[in-house]
Amino acid sequence: QVQVVESGGGLVQPGGSLRLSCAASRTIASINVMNWYRRTPGKERELVASISSGGRTNYADSVKGRFTISRDNAKKTVYLQMNSLKPEDTAVYYCNMGIGLYIYWGQGSQVTVSS
Repeated sequence: QVQVVESGGGLVQPGGSLRLSCAASRTIASINVMNWYRRTPGKERELVASISSGGRTNYADSVKGRFTISRDNAKKTVYLQMNSLKPEDTAVYYCNMGIGLYIYWGQGSQVTVSS
């Protein structure tokens, strides 16, 4: 059974930084696209950033220039470096990965930006 486990959430002051990680285990299959989403109560889930197997990246306009998505294929891990964080970035962040024919989700990481 494939597992996708996130780490790195927490509480940070406005202007601070956090890095989220998301690692797949129990699979030898290559990983296709990797994504980070976020969900805030009362709002629809938002695609924050994505990275293809070839390293092409895309970002939501709200995070461009502040967030960076990257991947380490050998470690089957995707990262989200979040800089210049704002209170409106507060959300539960979820990663997902395309592995073989399926999409696997992480468990979610709470990110709270507050003074």
